[in-house]
Amino acid sequence: MLIDEVVIEVTSGDGGAGCISFRREKFVPKGGPDGGDGGRGGHIIFKVDFNKNTLLEFRYKKRFKAPNGKPGMGALKTGADGKDIILTVPPGTIIKDKNTGEILADLTKTDDEFIAVYGGKGGKGNANFKSPTNQTPRYATPGKKGETKILELELKLIADIGLVGLPNAGKSTLLSVLSAAKPKIADYPFTTLEPNLGICKLTDIKSAVIADIPGLIEGAHNGKGLGIKFLKHIERTKSIIFLIDITEPDPKKIYNILFKELQSFNETLTKKIKLIVFNKIDLVNDVRINEIKNIFNDAEIFFISAVTGLGIDKLKMKFLEIIDKG
Repeated sequence: MLIDEVVIEVTSGDGGAGCISFRREKFVPKGGPDGGDGGRGGHIIFKVDFNKNTLLEFRYKKRFKAPNGKPGMGALKTGADGKDIILTVPPGTIIKDKNTGEILADLTKTDDEFIAVYGGKGGKGNANFKSPTNQTPRYATPGKKGETKILELELKLIADIGLVGLPNAGKSTLLSVLSAAKPKIADYPFTTLEPNLGICKLTDIKSAVIADIPGLIEGAHNGKGLGIKFLKHIERTKSIIFLIDITEPDPKKIYNILFKELQSFNETLTKKIKLIVFNKIDLVNDVRINEIKNIFNDAEIFFISAVTGLGIDKLKMKFLEIIDKG
């Protein structure tokens, strides 16, 4: 199950209190202050984990509290810091302040991390307050309180290629043929209700991450058919492939609908369109294929059958070319 939006509460640990202590040693009748400082509270840190592709774990646990720092001790011993809590998220996770809407972090790379809330500083032990006029300070400071934030996590999938088309165009079938992904497949519209990712092996050393975006319909950019929920995932893909059912009576109209929806949602998406692929050619004859070629004579088009595998190897080579060109 793809969970791509969650709201959670994170609280860092409080700092440990400073210690009030005096040296008590034999033959040292007037030992000075030796209270140590408290340890800092634990941070809460987000890190990218490329093995994850959903925010599912945050669906059931929504509150995270880091441990407090330990109090200082005598003999100038500093208390232990509270242990940091590391929360791992999939690449493409955006972290926002729920109250202000401010984007705090956009985690996309392997080594990306973000400290969401900092642990409170430890308090000062009484040894810090010794002075010529106060040789025996009998006070220390408490640790600073941790901070709490309400965060909104939003996931936008990262893929090399995004498959875009109307419902029942065959995107899920194509993804299952290109990769080991097993999306739900049926012969009725809106079978796919959430994006699916698959790894397509192109050569012995190169592969591509392919995203199957649930079918778009006219008005998707306004939220029709959960359009906005799906369209946001296309923003992260490096290239976009239009998949069109070749049996559609007016394929040019279908292309224009898809193009308009991307343009209306985010105009920069149209610059990512690399290819138009016509699926289900096992259902038509050469006359129909030639008609399509004439209609789309100014565009690069491919013909495949995701069911029979016709044209799939050629399409993979085209994917490799697209990826190599960046």
